[in-house]
Amino acid sequence: MIAALRTMLRSDHASAAAEMALSLPILMGLIFGAMELGNYFLSEHKVVKAVRDGARYAARRPFTDYDVSCTPSSDVVTATQNVTRTGTLNGAGTPRMGYWTDPATIDVTGECDTSGTYTGIYATSPVGTPVVTVVATVPYTPVLGQLGLIDATLTLSARSEAAVTGI
Repeated sequence: MIAALRTMLRSDHASAAAEMALSLPILMGLIFGAMELGNYFLSEHKVVKAVRDGARYAARRPFTDYDVSCTPSSDVVTATQNVTRTGTLNGAGTPRMGYWTDPATIDVTGECDTSGTYTGIYATSPVGTPVVTVVATVPYTPVLGQLGLIDATLTLSARSEAAVTGI
């Protein structure tokens, strides 16, 4: 019996399996962590690009769509929210991210830049250059959260400004 115990202690038949069992949780953590981080940055990029597209769209609306205090009309706000969220004017398109369903997460505002004397297309503006700002705060759903592994509430935020050109 003592000889069998010595033989078992000297044996290295299962050492690879034991090493794998010890290192597998660390490797899985690294893999899932890298996947989650990559998805977060991709989603953040989509929101930043969407907000930039929305501000660009609102900046190309006519000057008449902005009142004397440079506040955008409700039509501009709705269309900009739709362009930002879905890429379409009527909002009927697929959301840029499947869970971005609420247009209220997008805020469209305007203000007048009265810091100087303007020429060209801005010379006829009675109060200065209208500047539109689009801000989005989108809830982020982690990939591991969709699998039920973690419960996290995160948000993605982006902001973009553009001077209205009235094109």
